[in-house]
Amino acid sequence: MGELLKLASETVYSNQTIWLSHYTTSTIISASPGIRHIMGSAVAYLCGHLHTLGGFMPVLHSRHEYGTLELELADWMENRRYRIMVFDHDLFSFVDLKFDKWPVIVITNPKSALYSSPGHEPLGKIKASTHIRVLAFSTAKVTSVQVKIDGIILGSAVQIKGPLHTLLWRPMDYGAGVHYIEVHARDKAGRTTIAGHKFTMEDIKLLPFGVMASFIIQAPHHITLKVIFILVLLINLFVIIAFRYLAKPRFKDTPGFFALVNFSFHVFSKTNILYYPVLLFTCYVAVGPWFIGEIIDGHFGACFVFGIIVDGHFLEGSLTFFCGILQLTFFNIPLICYLCWCLLLRCRGAYFRSHLKYTGWVRSGLMHIGLVGFLAWQAYSCYFLQKTYGIVAFFLSPVRTWSLALALALVYKAWNFNNSTIRTFKAEMKNCL
Repeated sequence: MGELLKLASETVYSNQTIWLSHYTTSTIISASPGIRHIMGSAVAYLCGHLHTLGGFMPVLHSRHEYGTLELELADWMENRRYRIMVFDHDLFSFVDLKFDKWPVIVITNPKSALYSSPGHEPLGKIKASTHIRVLAFSTAKVTSVQVKIDGIILGSAVQIKGPLHTLLWRPMDYGAGVHYIEVHARDKAGRTTIAGHKFTMEDIKLLPFGVMASFIIQAPHHITLKVIFILVLLINLFVIIAFRYLAKPRFKDTPGFFALVNFSFHVFSKTNILYYPVLLFTCYVAVGPWFIGEIIDGHFGACFVFGIIVDGHFLEGSLTFFCGILQLTFFNIPLICYLCWCLLLRCRGAYFRSHLKYTGWVRSGLMHIGLVGFLAWQAYSCYFLQKTYGIVAFFLSPVRTWSLALALALVYKAWNFNNSTIRTFKAEMKNCL
């Protein structure tokens, strides 16, 4: 943080400042006063990391409390996206483009109202300007640049030098309200591009960004993920512990679906050979090291859900909580549900080789597909761990690699063990069927 504060102090008297990093500020854990406060004098912060969230959010832009724009950019590797930025009399403009799409258009004056930053830009220069200014270029010669405002054609912009095209205008004609400028550019190859945005001369309230985009970029996700993980963990523990101490149900007639689900959780929670391993493993996910391995080249450490310890330094976790949520949701909880299903069938007198006559092919097939699914997901997690952190981390990973062996052992036990607890529940089940 000290180095960042020094950089910020060095740019205090600059006309404009842009910060650049890989990570969005919502995924950065920073000490007080916080990364956003430090870069508060900048007009924009450029980043990647989240990109388009796998295509779910094509545009991830927002504005910080201090007026700094945070602008995600889609990745180059998959989407071939790039960004052109322009400063025109200290007014910041940009456009995100797909590679090999021509012509390119950047409207620099009047600038977009959505991306205006009154605390960082001299927006009054728009009102005092004499020309609309547009950058338009292509691999072929640009033959025409037509300008419209509010659907009315103002004329064709004239090329001044290089990509710069201008058109005389009267900004006082658009002094009230919000207006829309649209530019049509055509090149000698016959390709056409249309670009436009809203603009205003008034000191009105800033136009809002999308609610979802703002949440993704600005919410403190390390706190959000921590809260969600704790809730999922506590719900998981509460359910299995509560059923252990609740009185077991007594059926007066043939039980329905929910009664059978309730019964199966009672059987599971009161079967020590399954209950204690699952309970201890669930607690271990929250407090124990997930793996020990080479965290960075030449430096070994331990990864916990709440952070990483490497070379005697503790790094607070953020994405690790997300991995913890996935671990509980797609492995621990499905494993408990499958074990409960097995125990319910055992109480009806079934074993693995004979359970089909109690459930049928379809229901049994779906349950076994679910079993294979969450085991496969865990196996892939082990593979990913080995590829990322090496073979030592693979073998020293209780939460990933060892849990696969634990799950297989518990499933085997559920189908084959026979003790007094299961016999008691089996007798009660026979009395009501």
